[in-house]
Amino acid sequence: MQEISILDLQNLRHLIGGYETSHCKMEAYAQQAQDPQIKQYFQKAAQSALQSKQQLMQFL
Repeated sequence: MQEISILDLQNLRHLIGGYETSHCKMEAYAQQAQDPQIKQYFQKAAQSALQSKQQLMQFL
């Protein structure tokens, strides 16, 4: 596997951090939601952010 540059590493760190933040926020919004459809929407968004984060972590 080819080594990644410092710039690529910094970009990955930034993206991973953003997805982690999104995941945490969406989870919090889902817990606060009263409407089942809105709760499900936020849960799906949280799961999507977590999956994206995990995919990016494979490059490290």
